[in-house]
Amino acid sequence: MVSERLPLYLGKRTLIDMTTETRRDVFQAIADPTRRKIIDLISHRPMNLRTIADYFHISRPAISQQIKILNECGLVEITKEGRETFCSIQPRELKKIADWAGRYSKLWEERIDSFEAYVNKLHAKKNKRHGKSK
Repeated sequence: MVSERLPLYLGKRTLIDMTTETRRDVFQAIADPTRRKIIDLISHRPMNLRTIADYFHISRPAISQQIKILNECGLVEITKEGRETFCSIQPRELKKIADWAGRYSKLWEERIDSFEAYVNKLHAKKNKRHGKSK
């Protein structure tokens, strides 16, 4: 793995230095809404850079940079066909995200059920105080 230092810019100031190794984290990659939209677009079929860029109000080089990040973390495969560059999704890396999130689904469901029971209890108390029956 390459550990070349890359500056992360925020406006005109350097925010932090990152290594490409850090940048290859799939969770960091999907944190950006533009990259999530790119993943959504190419999840149905491979697309060329021009077609992907047409969905956004940013420059084509900016889209290329977003795709480069997705490629570095293994979410997107880039292939050349003649003069065209195509991007396709790599489901194996997406599965890692789903597997990680899936570990917490039971916890989320339990907490939502607990909150729903609490709200129902509050409604029942309110209705009881005001003489309303369910």
